[in-house]
This record gives sequence, structure tokens and C-alpha cells, in this order.
Amino acid sequence: MSHFSLLYIGIFTLLISILSFFNIIYSYYFNLYLNVDSYIITLIISAILGSFFVIRKKGELKISIYKKILTVISGYLFLPLIISTPYYLSIYNISFLDCYFEAISGFTSTGFTIFDNIKHLDESIILWRSTSQWIGGLYFLFSIILLMDIFDENLKKSLTNFLSFNITESLKQFSKIFILYIILTVVIFVVLKIINLRNFDAFNFSMTIISSGGFIPLNEINFLLNKEYKIVIFSLTLLISFFSIFLTYNLIFLKGKNLSFFTEDFYLLIYLVVLIFVFFIFFNDNNFSLLLLSICTTVSNVGIYFNDSDYNFNFIYLILVIIGGSFFSTSSGIRFFKVFTLMKFSINNLLSHTKPKQVLVSKIVFDSSNVDYEVINKYFLSIIIFIISLTVLSSLLTISGVNFDQSIKLSVLTLMNTVNSSLYGSGDFNFFQIGDISKIIFIIFMIIGRVEFITILILFKKYLFKI
Repeated sequence: MSHFSLLYIGIFTLLISILSFFNIIYSYYFNLYLNVDSYIITLIISAILGSFFVIRKKGELKISIYKKILTVISGYLFLPLIISTPYYLSIYNISFLDCYFEAISGFTSTGFTIFDNIKHLDESIILWRSTSQWIGGLYFLFSIILLMDIFDENLKKSLTNFLSFNITESLKQFSKIFILYIILTVVIFVVLKIINLRNFDAFNFSMTIISSGGFIPLNEINFLLNKEYKIVIFSLTLLISFFSIFLTYNLIFLKGKNLSFFTEDFYLLIYLVVLIFVFFIFFNDNNFSLLLLSICTTVSNVGIYFNDSDYNFNFIYLILVIIGGSFFSTSSGIRFFKVFTLMKFSINNLLSHTKPKQVLVSKIVFDSSNVDYEVINKYFLSIIIFIISLTVLSSLLTISGVNFDQSIKLSVLTLMNTVNSSLYGSGDFNFFQIGDISKIIFIIFMIIGRVEFITILILFKKYLFKI
């Protein structure tokens, strides 16, 4: 691996060691000695490896986009190995594959779990699960900046007018993301404390929500969100991972910014309001708070919901999961701006063919210039790759023994990195009982889902087709 790749992965390895240290402090402070040795070992391993990667003899930091993609994918494979250490060394006698599955699920912010009864787990393990999501969400945001060159110019402009993607500018954006990520985590924690969640639950939920993860610190959230106002406030916190992480920063430092910085978030707000209005009119069950929670948890790709709820709109919610949220957020999905741009482009082209005198107006979402057909082709390819991935994953799961209905639902949730819940008709699926082959399949596609689909196509073009 190049020096850049080792440096990039090494920084996150050191960050894992820091989080391991915090977990050790927490375990000793609350006399949770059952698994403390596993965190000490994780701290030693991650500190040694991270230091070796970072201080290794320096080389060329400027690398090709192909090596950047491989660096990101390597991180998704390597870092969960370290994260899985506390699971493997814990008192729960978990197999290595199950530990790695849990670590991958957390790091990709998916939320699938092999643990059946959370309340029987040591609190330090619960904290570690949330920690894995938090660092995974940060890794995802950093990776977006790292792979920015593969996206169109309009996405770059939605971040900053001066982004040149040199080392200095990249470090500036990394620092901005890191600070915003921590601040927003603290904000969520404070809000959850206001609605009287205990410190432990509020802290775990704050790390889950900011990363769009699905791990929760207890079996059911019904007992915590036992009042309507709590459900409403909790739902609104989920939207923090739906909008761009830079929204807060751009609102605070509004002076000197043009509207291009807010265009995506403006369209997302309209999209959200329309969804709430439509659901309230057509799918209202006289419980607005639960309706709001179902929409917010779906569009943000968090997915957590009440376990005893029975909804008949699984397909509709799965569609919303596929659409996703903002590009510069921890939510997954194809991304709303892609779907919106493609719909706008398609409708205008249809009008131009049905009405010869119709003026074709195809403007890209974040700019006033005419649409770039290369960008449209990228967006279409992303959807095609998603459809292919969905077909392959659902077929593999069906062959491995998962019934067809569940395989379709779980395939969508896997590729969109959204936890299975009653909202999607898959809340009772037991990942611990499935075979090893199925778990390996889930692991591979959870990673594929977290890497932008276009990157897979670029790798295929580089290393398979040679064109």
C-alpha cells in the first residue's frame, strides 16, 4: 500500500485506540470489569498499528483516483477487524465471523446485529457498538471528500467555491467535518437529555443518530419514547443526518455565501414537507408523532422504530430508503438530488418529444447552466449498478436459504445501510441463526452499499475492462 493509504487508515486506527481508552475509563469508573481486558488489548493493537502506519517513511501523497477508491475500501475491510476485537475477546463466546459481521454492520452504519437480547449485554459492549457507528460515519464523510474527484462540478460547488482538492484544501475540509461532527453529536446528546433520557441512552443514541446507524442501547425504544412530545423531538434529531453536515456551518457563516450552498437542503426540505403532508392525508392513523418518526427514520436511513408496530406500507418506506438524503450527510441511498435531477431531465425530454415547439429546459439542480450529459450518464449508471447489485444480492440470499420476500427487503436495507425493523417488515429477522455464507454475503454488500456505486464501475473499468 502507498504511504497515503497507510496514513489515511492509520489516522482512523489511532482514533479507534482513543475510543478504546475512553471505553476503558468508562469500564473502570462504573466497575464494569467483565470485558475491560478486551479494550486494553484493542488499545494496544490499534495504537501500535496506527503509529506504524502514520510514522512510516514518507512517500508521495498524491495518488490516483483508483488508489483512493482502493484505500477507502481497504479501510472498510481493515478497520472493522480491530473493532471486532472486543467482541471476540468478550465473555460472550462469539465466533470470529459473527464478531466481524457486527463490526462491519456498525462501521458501515447499517445496524444489523447478531445480538438477540441487548439488555443482557455489558454496558461497555453497548457503548462500543455505538462507538463503531460513530467512527464509521466520520470515515464515510472523510471518504466523500477523498473521492470528490469522481463527482460532478456542481457537487463540488455545493461544498465551497474554492475547493481545489489539493492537500491543504482537503485537510481544511477534513478539519471542518471533524469539528462539525463532534458539535452535532453533542447537540443531539443535549436535546435527548432535555426529553429526560438518561446519560447512557442519550450518549449512545447521539452516536447512532449522527452516523445514521441502527444500533440502539436497548431492545425496544417504546419505553424511552413513551410520550408524544418525546417521539416528535427524537424524530427531528434524526433529520440532522438527513440534511448536509455543512448546513449548520453555512447558516452560521452566512455572510458572503450564495444560494448554491443551500439549494440541495432547500429541495430536501420541500421533499420532507411534501412527504409529511401526503402521509398525513393518505396514511394517517390518528397518530402524528409515529407518522413523523416513520418518515424521519426512513429518509435519514437510520431505520430504528417501535418493534411492536405493524405497518402495511413496507414497500413505500423501502422506496424512501432507496432515495436517501443529502450527499454530504451520513445518510445513504441513491441520493435525492440524483433522483430529482434525473426526473427533471426525463420529464423535459419527454415534453420536447411530445410537443415539438416545447423549449427544452434541462438545468442541473445546483447550477443555472445547461445540464451536463456526462453527469446524467453517471446518475443513470448509479441506478443501473444499484439494480444489478440488488438483483445479485437478493438472488444470493435466496439461494442461501432466505425466503424471497425477506431477501428483497434485506437486500434494499443492506445496500442502503439501513437497519431492519418492523417498519420494513423485517424486524424479526435473526442474523445470528443464518449460515456463514449468508453472513459473508451481507458483509460484502454492506461495504458495497457504503461506497458510492459509481466507484465500483470505475474499478471495473480500470482493472477488468482496461478501456
